[in-house]
Amino acid sequence: MTITASASPPPETDVRPPGTLEIRNICKAFPNVQALDNVSLDIRPGEVLAFVGENGAGKSTLLKIINGDYQPDSGTLTLDGQQLSFSSPYAAHKAGIRVIYQEPEIVPGVDVAENIWIGELPQRGGFVDRRRLYEQVQKGLEEYGFADILPVHLMGDELSPAQRQLVEIMRALKEGVRVLALDEPTSSLTDEEVDRLFTLVRRLRDEGVAIIYVSHRIKEILELCDRVAVLRDGRLIAVRPASELDNNEIVRLMVGREISDIFQRRRNDTGREVLRVENLNSYWHSNVNFHINAGEVVGFAGLVGAGRSELAKVIFGEMPKISGRVIINGKEVDISHPEEAINNGIGFAPEDRKREGLVLIRSVLENASIAILKQLSRFTFVNQHRERSVVSGFIEKLQVRTPSVEQEVSKLSGGNQQKVVLARWLAAKPKVLILDEPTRGIDVGAKAEIYRLIDDLANEGLGIMFISSELPEILGLSDRIYVMQNGRITGELSAAEATEEAVLALAMADQLTATASRSEN
Repeated sequence: MTITASASPPPETDVRPPGTLEIRNICKAFPNVQALDNVSLDIRPGEVLAFVGENGAGKSTLLKIINGDYQPDSGTLTLDGQQLSFSSPYAAHKAGIRVIYQEPEIVPGVDVAENIWIGELPQRGGFVDRRRLYEQVQKGLEEYGFADILPVHLMGDELSPAQRQLVEIMRALKEGVRVLALDEPTSSLTDEEVDRLFTLVRRLRDEGVAIIYVSHRIKEILELCDRVAVLRDGRLIAVRPASELDNNEIVRLMVGREISDIFQRRRNDTGREVLRVENLNSYWHSNVNFHINAGEVVGFAGLVGAGRSELAKVIFGEMPKISGRVIINGKEVDISHPEEAINNGIGFAPEDRKREGLVLIRSVLENASIAILKQLSRFTFVNQHRERSVVSGFIEKLQVRTPSVEQEVSKLSGGNQQKVVLARWLAAKPKVLILDEPTRGIDVGAKAEIYRLIDDLANEGLGIMFISSELPEILGLSDRIYVMQNGRITGELSAAEATEEAVLALAMADQLTATASRSEN
């Protein structure tokens, strides 16, 4: 079945409650791109409305227009019957509209209380009234149930991703928010932090706030949202009650085609071992043993805190091991630094590609060539012609969508940023490639491309250590699966015997054993 794009669905004809943000016929174009094409919809108080769509569908542009970052080329925004025109985010905030982006704006050198009241610190006698400041912030945190995880004196540069999100939300609540948009708010949160965020979102909804929720995680959208607005290529394709949708229908609307067998693996294990880890112990791990063959995708599953990312970093030399052996192509190697790992044929695409995997202010070319500069250099000078030739070949092979290799990598979508990381390691010609959460924060269409690339790389003879928190990915792509808990491997499953139940049973082995023991007693 093929779904064709149509004009924006007409706005709802029922009576709109007071406080509805009406978006009418919004258009916005950039050079060579029609980012938004005649988009019309209503955002109602007391509901959670999801924006979904692939990267480039227009979600971010629409949020930036609502927030006053961009002005539309045509069309209108109306709130309470009054037409709005925002020259800046400050004007939008004064109207009660707040967009919290994926990277919250936090001032590192001041504490939580000052971050929340920044620009409006209470004064007394020409000085900041700190007693009043801390009392007001503490009261607000207690009211919304976050006083235990967001100390008022904690400095901005000490905040976790979840705490940074909460500071932005509390800042919006302090200003009397009427429309609150959350852009990928759970991408860096633990399950417990997600539950707390959902509790807050539902409370704000019940208090009459209109909430826009942007996420690539369809499961979250179906659990949390009341309606779903689907954008594709800058056009509004559908606005539907979440209760009428499921995962497959949302995907079909997003990409305009059926997605079946999204995890396509041509299993081609050569049997030649490229990596073996024996009796590895570290501060985070106890007696870890596993192996990976050429042409294999070996999944590593486990709950948050199981030690999977730390294991990857120990093998790559970013974190120290205490004892144990790492054997590559039958030869024991001693790796205490990432450069030694690269020299021994190991590549690593980390979980947080923006902070650990990329230099965001540098170009695609520089990011893709950073692991092979020695090979490209002579007498400390980089052969720029050869650098461009090598990188361009891999950028073309991986179909990275970029205007040129000179494009700043921060300007690319999440999926294309991940491809740049992969291009770097393909250029380095590793024997083993470690992929830690390679599809985190990217849309379903880009995920399908990453899955295809993983399959292609395995079939070219690469051994792949594949870490993911998404069980469907682990089950769909892995030839074998190791399950971890508390820094230990609790079991190994073949693709044929792996099920969600089997993986979860091994991931929770300690809890299940403890529960059984308590029951017997």
